[in-house]
Amino acid sequence: MPKSSNQKLKLIYLMKIFLERTDETHSITMPEIIDALAAYDISAERKSLYNDIENLRVYGLDVIGTQEDRTYSYHIGNRQFELAELKLLVDSVQSAKFITAKKSNELIKKIEGLASKYEASQLHRQVFVAGRVKTMNESIYYNVDRIHTAIAENSKITFQYFQWNVDKKMELRHDGALYEVSPWSLSWDDENYYLIAYDSNDGIIKHFRVDKMLYIKSNGKGREGRQAFKSFDMAAYARKMFGMYGGKEEWVHIECDNSFAGVMIDRFGKDVSMIRLDDKRFVVNVEVAVSRQFLAWIIGLGEGVTLAGPQNVVEMMNAEIDRLVKQYKK
Repeated sequence: MPKSSNQKLKLIYLMKIFLERTDETHSITMPEIIDALAAYDISAERKSLYNDIENLRVYGLDVIGTQEDRTYSYHIGNRQFELAELKLLVDSVQSAKFITAKKSNELIKKIEGLASKYEASQLHRQVFVAGRVKTMNESIYYNVDRIHTAIAENSKITFQYFQWNVDKKMELRHDGALYEVSPWSLSWDDENYYLIAYDSNDGIIKHFRVDKMLYIKSNGKGREGRQAFKSFDMAAYARKMFGMYGGKEEWVHIECDNSFAGVMIDRFGKDVSMIRLDDKRFVVNVEVAVSRQFLAWIIGLGEGVTLAGPQNVVEMMNAEIDRLVKQYKK
């Protein structure tokens, strides 16, 4: 193949060489550029390359030329993503439970393509995070897309919902019957992806683990629940749910030592109602979905935190404590 056959692609390959082989700590000289282009069957002369480099700068590529002694070299300065930003993206993908290990590796490989080969090696080292539990449902990647499409089309969806049994096999809930809901939002919470939807049959807002949904289809029926979602606050909804487990919503009163102020703000936000009881303690008044997960959260905080009301929730706590005593009594 004659070297001139790819000449029309010279500018594209030149940009590829800069992006892959250079960064702020790695440069490339003019002879090295000529050799790199030759590997793509492209011949180049210095004079034409000067014009090509200037054209790439006009295009918006930050090609920086530097001289050290008698050697002149080039590298890419500003990129679309800084290395620190790419590391953040890689860590997010790697730590996300709702993305399978296979899909995580595919996404990380694509993220590495946004960096030079030298920076990509640093990103590759970021991949090895031990002990991450990943979802086993490969279809979640496409489930999210189907849900977004249904929301855009204002359509209800149908799907089957499953749980894992002790044999590590999928077990359909409701004997495999189709769920039909109106999708309104997606939320990433507690390291999982959730669909937030309106169930017309029960007349309430529900959430579903996206990685446990199968055979999602838009059925063309118009979504319902617009009024319920008119004033819906996703952040407030997530704060009420503990581990995204449902329960009856109640206003609860939690008495805390002052040292737990940060814990309460981290969980419920800076707008949480905190009233001083004395110099050492305060009370928090919050609306939560009362579940065993909420009670366990209170217990886990230790003796500096006490569930003080209302009485019916305190009784639930006492019943839970009795259950735990019986369960672990020798």
